[in-house]
Amino acid sequence: MIVAVHQPQYMPWLGYFDKIDKADIFVLLDTVQFKKNEWQNRNKIKTAQGWQWLTVPVLYKFPEKIEEVTINNNSNWQNVQRKSLKTNYSKSLHFNHIVELLDEVFSAKWERIAPLNIFTVKEVAQILGISTPIYVASELGEFPDDPDDRLIAISQYFDGTIYLAGSGGKDYMKLEKYEKAGIKVQFQEFHHPVYPQLFGPFEPLMSVLDLLLNCGHDSLSFLRGDYECSGDRRAS
Repeated sequence: MIVAVHQPQYMPWLGYFDKIDKADIFVLLDTVQFKKNEWQNRNKIKTAQGWQWLTVPVLYKFPEKIEEVTINNNSNWQNVQRKSLKTNYSKSLHFNHIVELLDEVFSAKWERIAPLNIFTVKEVAQILGISTPIYVASELGEFPDDPDDRLIAISQYFDGTIYLAGSGGKDYMKLEKYEKAGIKVQFQEFHHPVYPQLFGPFEPLMSVLDLLLNCGHDSLSFLRGDYECSGDRRAS
C-alpha cells in the first residue's frame, strides 16, 4: 500500500497529480501551517505575455493552519480569474472540457481556502481519470506535530507499507524513523512532459489547467508520458 501526503494546493501543477496517480491512498494535509506566497492560494497559467498568477486572496494571520485560513471575498478574484482564463484559453481546443469545473469554482461562495483547494484537487483528479482515493487529514483525527512522526502515523492509519515522498524530501526527512516503523520511503521521480501549448515556446510548471485546456481527454495519458495530445492546440 503506497501512501502519499501533500498540502492542498490551488489548481496544482502536473507533478502534484502525478503523485496522486502513483499512490494507492492520497491525503490532503490541511492541518499544518499555511505558507504565504507559495502554492496554497495561487498557481500559474500561460498567456500571450508569458505566465501569470491565478491568485486567491486570503486573510491570513500567522500561525493559522491551512484549514483555518479565510478567503478575502471583498476582492473580485473569481471574476478576475474567470475573465483571465477565458481571454487566454477560450480558443484552446479543449476549453469546454473543464468549463463545468470553472463554473463551480467561480460561482460558489468559498469562505476558506482549504475547502476550495480540496474541491478543485478532487474534481481535477476525477476529470483526469485518476482513481486514487483522496482523504482529508482534518477528517481523520489527530496526528503528531512532528513532521516525520505525522507522516508515519498517517501511513500506518491506512496500513501503508510505502510512503511516496516528493523528491525534495531527501534533504530533510529522517529516514531512520520510517525504517524503524517498517515503512519504506520511495521518492517521486517526475519527468515533466512537453505538450502543445498556446502562445509560442513551451512553458513548464504551469497549473494542471494548462494541460487540461490544451490536451483534454488525452491529459492523463500525456501526464504519464505515454501519449501525445491529439488535434490542434487552437479551436477553429
